[in-house]
Amino acid sequence: MPLDTTQTALSDDYTRVRARSEALCSPLEVEDYGVQSMPDASPAKWHLAHTTWFYEQLVLTPFLSGYEVFHPGYAKLFNSYYESLGTLYTRSERGVLSRPTVREVYDYRAHVDAAMTTLLAQAGHPARAEIESRTVLGLNHEQQHQELLLTDIKHAFYKNPLRPAYLQNPPPKARAATTKGWLAFDEGVYEIGHEGSGFAYDNETPRHKVYLNAYRIADHLVTNGDYLAFMVDGGYENPDLWLSDAWAVVKAEGWHAPLYWEEGEQGWQAMTLSGMQPVDMDAPVCHVSFYEAAAYARWAGKRLPTEAEWEQAAARTATAGNLYAADVLMPLPSGPHHQFYGDVWEWTASAYTEYPGYHREAGPFGEYNGKFMSSQMVLRGGSCLTPADHIRATYRNFFYPQIRWQYSGIRLAEDGQ
Repeated sequence: MPLDTTQTALSDDYTRVRARSEALCSPLEVEDYGVQSMPDASPAKWHLAHTTWFYEQLVLTPFLSGYEVFHPGYAKLFNSYYESLGTLYTRSERGVLSRPTVREVYDYRAHVDAAMTTLLAQAGHPARAEIESRTVLGLNHEQQHQELLLTDIKHAFYKNPLRPAYLQNPPPKARAATTKGWLAFDEGVYEIGHEGSGFAYDNETPRHKVYLNAYRIADHLVTNGDYLAFMVDGGYENPDLWLSDAWAVVKAEGWHAPLYWEEGEQGWQAMTLSGMQPVDMDAPVCHVSFYEAAAYARWAGKRLPTEAEWEQAAARTATAGNLYAADVLMPLPSGPHHQFYGDVWEWTASAYTEYPGYHREAGPFGEYNGKFMSSQMVLRGGSCLTPADHIRATYRNFFYPQIRWQYSGIRLAEDGQ
């Protein structure tokens, strides 16, 4: 999201991002909006309402004189995890909220959008700088939920035995696979993290020095064909390849392939946003957990890159790739830019924790990222569902190591000479 906070540009960005959330829901039927297929996912109408709640609670209520909340009960219903802002509604039960209706959620959005338009037009507001800062954060927050909305719809449609398609168009023609190689980096002191005037989340700061041994990082992602070789070689049956916690999950969950893969008479197929499709063996493997990524790397005789190694490599390439495009929405075989951006989020070997010098802010903005710095792993690079203006080399995503419903994949690394 550009940090151009002139009055017109910010209003335009607000309108554009808000409209995109609703456009993403245009293929849905009203029955689709309320489905919650597992506790980690949320219904589409909850995503629409929660992103609206953010502006109402954190921008309009404190800064727009005379603002009246749309419904007092929404403060609890659509609060995700902000303990400092009051009581939370149980996450795993979002799917039982038949009310508010879909129409009421859209009315809620319209009410808040009208008030935001009024507030953003007040160029001389004494708290203008804070309004701009919170609005830009809210827009980036909504872009995160746009990606989550699509991943949650995909999971919900997969759980439906009819396997409906979100995108009725046929999947795009795959790019031709390119030569696979390695990028080498010398040992030394490097800098990672965000600095400057552009937007970044607090967990990307401060910029700081890291020492890296010489290393090599793959200039491509692990493909479905690569991963199938791991499966055929008994990767899911060999405990020597797995971390202890990972092996317990593999056995308990019965994992034998990436999420959404199914083997039938015509070979392997996988659920996509275009319904069930043959697995493209040249495309990046997707919907694997950190546990699976680490096991595959061990089987391949390599390792996962640290997030510092990844950032050093990615920062030298253009921030371009197979990012969100309404007619694609799936990983594609390797193309230019070494696939550092787009296609799939890439698991790293780094635990999600604070950078040296990081100070968690008090209140709700400290809750946004800081309180989750425990027991999760860092992913980098964005996916085919990530808006192109929402990704950068310093962006740190994070999930628990067993998570598979996100568009997550694998890039290998190894020690240098």
